[in-house]
Amino acid sequence: MTLLALRFLTVLLPAVLLDLILGDPRWLPHPVRWMGRTISALEPFLRRAFPKTPAGERAAGGALVLLMAVLFGGGSILFLKLCGMVSSWLAWGVEVWFSFQLLSARDLQVESMAVYPPLTSGDLEGARAAVSRIVGRDTSVLDGKAAVETVAENTCDGVISPLIFLFLGGLPLGMAFKAVSTMDSMVGYRTPKYQYFGTAAAKLDDVLNFVPARLSGILMCLGAVLLPGCSGRRAWRIFWRDRKKHASPNSAHSEAACAGALGVQLAGDAQYFGKMVRKPTLGDPVRPVEPEDIARACRLMYATEGLTLLLLAGIGLLLNLL
Repeated sequence: MTLLALRFLTVLLPAVLLDLILGDPRWLPHPVRWMGRTISALEPFLRRAFPKTPAGERAAGGALVLLMAVLFGGGSILFLKLCGMVSSWLAWGVEVWFSFQLLSARDLQVESMAVYPPLTSGDLEGARAAVSRIVGRDTSVLDGKAAVETVAENTCDGVISPLIFLFLGGLPLGMAFKAVSTMDSMVGYRTPKYQYFGTAAAKLDDVLNFVPARLSGILMCLGAVLLPGCSGRRAWRIFWRDRKKHASPNSAHSEAACAGALGVQLAGDAQYFGKMVRKPTLGDPVRPVEPEDIARACRLMYATEGLTLLLLAGIGLLLNLL
């Protein structure tokens, strides 16, 4: 059996099952929280170590990317080797456990669906408080549409990309990807503070998500064919038309597919850090977004995850036969 096929069966499938069962209990130690604390600790040190010029800040941001990749990607290799010296079963258990923590399908469902009860009961302030946990922009004017957008956009970097990198390189590559993704979410903004410092993290995140983003959009269109209340034909049309309507080369692919599948319009202007950012809309307003669309978006996310697993299983089987 090839390494990829073995990794799919012994690491990826158990990790996905654990994610479906456990999600992200807040009381459990989590590698993404460790990454966040590490980034926060390294940033001021690196800013002091490099010149306070645009080139110096870019170099400091590049050093952050390198250090995080070594600490979490390289550190995972070392940790698994140490565990393997104790027991191969321990190394397997550790790899499965941390791999599951890099997936966020269940957590996206739980957090987005937390918006549903206050939204349906007319508690708009409660809905905005719930949605503030999953979006990085001003929530004072948001409603359930933001929850749908978050599930659609994060299907790629929260579910599909980790699956692909775990499949290709196991826990070390998965950790390295998640470190880059976490850096992008923390310092990859085009604000005066991070305009130069966050360049390396933002660019590398774009590179790593380039193929997964497009795959996520295509598979979400296929998933829409399988789900009641969704239109696969409209999903494909909107995906193909609107997938590049975003400043990021990756963000609009799965969001456009979701908008088309549901027959709603997503994205548009949004406020970030008190500043209005003009953004194009994705999809056609066949009907207004309704609370039930949050659950529909979650089902689309799971369908996309299932189709990704089938694709990876097929690749593993094909390589095993060659």
